[in-house]
Order: sequence, then structure tokens, then C-alpha cells
Amino acid sequence: MNFAKFQEAVDTLEIASKITQSELKKKYQKLSKIYHPDMPSGDDEKFKEINEAYKLVSEYLQNFRFRLDEEEFYEQNPFLRKSKDWFYSY
Repeated sequence: MNFAKFQEAVDTLEIASKITQSELKKKYQKLSKIYHPDMPSGDDEKFKEINEAYKLVSEYLQNFRFRLDEEEFYEQNPFLRKSKDWFYSY
């Protein structure tokens, strides 16, 4: 896999930004219902393209590795970071 192929898969699945495995699955199911060859608006080639894109992005998400440090934690959970602002004071 190279980045160009990965980016093409992301575009095929119409993913705009960060996505979880469960959100990816919902997106895939929605698109596959639209483009399934048995549906009125079905397209066999587009359906195959969506399946391949899902496999590629899903494999990437399953094998993605995180750093287990504070910086990575707050990158993944930005709203948990407490600020020095008055809003967060107790």
C-alpha cells in the first residue's frame, strides 16, 4: 500500500476527517446499499471499488499504532485537556 492508493480509498468512501472503525463500517454499509448491483441505482464497478476501499482503510485502522504518552492522549481527546482558562477553574 502506498499513500496515493490509501488516499484514493479514503476519497472513494467519502471520508472527510478522523473516523473510527464503527463509523467506517456504517459509511461502508450506506454506500454499499446505494451501489449494490441488485439495487436500482446499482453499479457493479463502483460496488467493487467501495469494497476494495473498505478493506484497505479498515486494515489500516486495525493496524494503526498510537504512542502511549500524554501528548498522544490529548491529540486523540482534545476536550479532556484542562486549560488555565477561568472556564475550567473549580
